Amino acid sequence: MSAAMDLKDDAQAAGTVGFVGLGVMGEPMCRNLARRSGRGVLAFDRAAEPLARLRDHGVQAAADIGELAERCSVILLCLPSGNHVAEVCRGADGLLARLGAGRTVVDLGTSPVALTRELAAAFGERGVRYADAPIARTRQAAEEGTLSITVGSDPATFEAIRPLLACLGSDITHCGPVGSGQIVKILNNMVLIETVVALSEALAVGRRAGLDGAVLFDALSKGSADSFALRNHGMKAVLPGVFPEKAFSTAYAPKDLGYALALGDDAGLPMEGARLAERLLKRAAEDGYEQHYWPVVSRVIDSTG
Repeated sequence: MSAAMDLKDDAQAAGTVGFVGLGVMGEPMCRNLARRSGRGVLAFDRAAEPLARLRDHGVQAAADIGELAERCSVILLCLPSGNHVAEVCRGADGLLARLGAGRTVVDLGTSPVALTRELAAAFGERGVRYADAPIARTRQAAEEGTLSITVGSDPATFEAIRPLLACLGSDITHCGPVGSGQIVKILNNMVLIETVVALSEALAVGRRAGLDGAVLFDALSKGSADSFALRNHGMKAVLPGVFPEKAFSTAYAPKDLGYALALGDDAGLPMEGARLAERLLKRAAEDGYEQHYWPVVSRVIDSTG
C-alpha cells in the first residue's frame, strides 16, 4: 500500500466514528451522534431494520466489525451485556485482533468491572485506549440526548471522548480510572431496582387499604419519597400497569443486579436488599413476564398474599 493511501486511510479513520449495537437505546443514540458530532458515523448491527432507518440520517452501514476497525478511530459499543462486549472484542475477528495503536474503544453498556479492567489492559498492550462510559436514564432520554453517562478512564482519554459523549448525554461524570464508570452505573441500577420494589410494595398496600394509587404516588412525589424512579418508573409504568415488550426487560435486569451482587461479594457485604429484588425479578420471569419491561415486578408483588 502506498504512503499516500496510508495518509488517506489515517485521515478517514480520524473523522469516522464507529457504533455497534442499535437496540432500544443504541438506535436513537447513534442518530444523535450523526446529527450532532459533525463526523461521519459507521454503524453495525445484526438487524437490518435500524440500519435502514438510520441511513436517512447519514449513518453508513458496516458489513462487519472488521470494517469498523479499518475505518474508525473511535468505536462506541452499546450492547446488552458484558458477554456481548467480550464477544465483539475478543472474538477471532474481534476488535482486539484488528485495532492498531492510537484507536479508542468506549463501552456504553453495563459490563462487569473485572471484564472492563481486563479488556482495558488487553487493549492497552496494543496501544488502544479503552473507556467505560455506561449510560443511564430512559429511552426518552436517549431520544433527546439527555442521558447521564458515568465514565471510567484516564483523564486524557476522557477529554478526548467527551465531545462525542456530549452528543448523547446532558450529564457526563468522570468517575475515576477504568472500571469506575461501571461501578457507579451498576450501583445506580441496583438502587433504582430496589426503589421500584419499594414503590410497588407501597402501591399494593395502599390499594388494598382503600387508597387511590394515583393519589398515593402524587403525594409521595411532594414529600421525601420523591425520586426519579417514582416519577418515571412508578408513575409511567407501575401505576398504570404498562409494561411493554422491546424495552429493558425482566430478562436483562437481573444481569445488572448480578453485577452489583458480585461487587458486594468482593466487598464482603451481604446486599440483602439487592438479593430480594433479584429473587422477585426471577419470579417475574418465571411467571411469564421475561420479555416485558422490568417494572412488571410490581405484578409479582401485588399477587403475593
